Amino acid sequence: MRPSPHHAPSARGLLGALLTSLVSLAALLTTASAAQADTTICQPFGSTTIQGRYVVQNNRWGTNATQCIAVTDSGFRITQADGSVPTNGAPKSYPSVYNGCHYTNCSPGTKLPVQLGTISTAPSSISYSYVNDATYDAAYDIWLDPTPRTDGVNRTEIMIWFNKVGSIQPIGSPVGTATVGGREWQVWSGNNGSNDVLSFVAPSAITSWTFDVMDFARQAVSRGLAQNNWYLTSVQAGFEPWQNGAGLAVNSFSSTVNTGSSGDPGGPGGSTACKVAYATNVWQGGFTADVTITNTGSSPVSGWKLAFTLPSGQRITNAWNANLSGSSGAVTASNVAHNGEVPAGGQVAFGFQGTSGGTFAKPSDFSLNGTACTTV
Repeated sequence: MRPSPHHAPSARGLLGALLTSLVSLAALLTTASAAQADTTICQPFGSTTIQGRYVVQNNRWGTNATQCIAVTDSGFRITQADGSVPTNGAPKSYPSVYNGCHYTNCSPGTKLPVQLGTISTAPSSISYSYVNDATYDAAYDIWLDPTPRTDGVNRTEIMIWFNKVGSIQPIGSPVGTATVGGREWQVWSGNNGSNDVLSFVAPSAITSWTFDVMDFARQAVSRGLAQNNWYLTSVQAGFEPWQNGAGLAVNSFSSTVNTGSSGDPGGPGGSTACKVAYATNVWQGGFTADVTITNTGSSPVSGWKLAFTLPSGQRITNAWNANLSGSSGAVTASNVAHNGEVPAGGQVAFGFQGTSGGTFAKPSDFSLNGTACTTV
């Protein structure tokens, strides 16, 4: 039945109706697209990539209960975290985002594994969101190994605990405190049966931070848990939940590894070589140390960090011509504004005063920007 002339739609009316329908359809598709923007992963070891350079993994291995994560463009959040495990044992999972390799799954375009002695800086940034109705830690993992392996478990794991909720503690036992990256940390050391674990626990929750991964890697070297010819295989940021965990989120993550820069004595056109002279004046209960670094390589060093470990019983009370990270145990001395440039064949000197108990001894090893130095 054809419509009467009074009710028949005009060409202009048909066009308007069509445009209205198209706008409505576009709005519907936009809403659907926004609603489906996050990728949900519930498979125990399911993973995906973000930003074309990082891997996000569900990584549920300690329980059969369901865990799901919603992966965003910049991180992920835990949307379902069923079940619980005893707090005096291992956590139930480690949902995380990483740069590098994890059990043969390597992030796109990663430089890792890379030998520690060739890394000048490894800047990273992380932002977390926390919940209170769960037992968990927010952990940043740094994995080191004597070989450039991309599978299995590495020899040494460095854990940075940005936050912990509940009656949980790191592997091993507390071994003191340290200043790393300008922050104070409680330090734990131990072995979980598969690898050594060095943990740095924040005294209060840190929600976001930008730092240099190499500051922590050098701590492992100075404590004898790694060497400069070992490899950085991956850096990972996520959560270890024991109970619940829904709502925990990594809001953003970034990781870069820089090699062969002018601040690295082993950079292009240079040879990896440095020498340290450590002269002391010792008296009952105290001492001073004058440290001279010689750049014996063929290229300049722009910006230096000298890592070493003070023998037991020694503590630094003040210093000159250097900024110090740590006052006992593992210490890192870095340049001040006027002495950051060390030409090839040139020297830089700094010193400090400290207290001492027992038999006095000198540090046995020094590393400059991650490269081992000879001692004279």
